Amino acid sequence: MQERRRGTRHVVSFPIRITWKGEDGKKLVEEGLTENVGPRGALVYLPRVLPDVGSKVKLTITENPEDEVTVQAAVLRLERNASHPQAALQLTKQFRLWKEKVWEYAGNLLDNEKPEEYEEW
Repeated sequence: MQERRRGTRHVVSFPIRITWKGEDGKKLVEEGLTENVGPRGALVYLPRVLPDVGSKVKLTITENPEDEVTVQAAVLRLERNASHPQAALQLTKQFRLWKEKVWEYAGNLLDNEKPEEYEEW
């Protein structure tokens, strides 16, 4: 299988909120965490409810409550692991906003992280 990602993924856990319409047309809201973020999408952990594959969702990064980032995305695939359900999301709009405020921010956070000091046993 050919790799289709367009950039590196940053393994970072940001709090998120996802909003979408269920099959009955009702608005659904689920909160979770990112597993990783890429320049055009994210893998997210949603503990209770997963949207269907193909669903259009609004993904909001709530890391900074005064500057939340909301983008539109589509659900590419699901990981239905009972203990850790995940959804792979691909952005459909707001690519520049995502790249600057989420993906590059995540990369900078990781670049500035200091390695943990290990204790000698």
